[in-house]
Amino acid sequence: MTERSSTSFSDFVVYVDESGDHGLKSMDATYPVFVLAFCVFSKNEYVKVITPKLQEFKFRYFGHDMVVLHEHDIRKPKGPYAILFDPDIRKSFLEDLSAIISESKFQIIATFIHKETFHRKHGDGDNLYNVAVRSCLKRLYRFLSAQGQEDRITNVIFEQRGKKEDNELELEFRRVCDTENPSGVALPFSIVLANKQINSCGLQLADLVARPIGRKCLKPEQENRAYDILEQKLIRDVEGKIKGAGIECFP
Repeated sequence: MTERSSTSFSDFVVYVDESGDHGLKSMDATYPVFVLAFCVFSKNEYVKVITPKLQEFKFRYFGHDMVVLHEHDIRKPKGPYAILFDPDIRKSFLEDLSAIISESKFQIIATFIHKETFHRKHGDGDNLYNVAVRSCLKRLYRFLSAQGQEDRITNVIFEQRGKKEDNELELEFRRVCDTENPSGVALPFSIVLANKQINSCGLQLADLVARPIGRKCLKPEQENRAYDILEQKLIRDVEGKIKGAGIECFP
């Protein structure tokens, strides 16, 4: 096997996470949405700045860096996050974590699907995860092309969800990259499926991104400090608009 040259890889890496259930047969009345978020990192920034900051943060609050950050566990503290029941620690923890996210240089490409509206318009024949993947990959290609990276391989990293789901995702991912995209060319993306428990800084940051975007799209008038931090990272079109660029909404 010929060893691939490091110069064939792009300067970016993408970490992906979702919020909400992508099924159409069951709906949470309080959160009837599905959000997929692509977090696009410069490898240089990721290795030299973001990862050390996140590790230092973990050592400060847990004494080690083995804790995997989960948005749900932070909201409803359990396990190592029981420290957050102390209001002073919780305040400091959230402020420090928000500062890391705010200061970290990465871009976000997200897809928001309102499940009830989507179901009324399209029925239940579509796989929402696949709809969201197609939408994000299309805009990811545009973004990377603007960075001069269109001829280099960019790895897109997803958490594993189960053998059946992973096989379906990989098939859809490759289908979009090979033929089913509006660019008319094969997209230079490679899919990586990672175990949920892997201690990846990129996947952990992506985990903190999707839900605030979903809450903002669902209830735009509601105060959403987490989204306010993320808004500056959503990619924009040539007119500076987020809608259709950083966030594409369905239907």
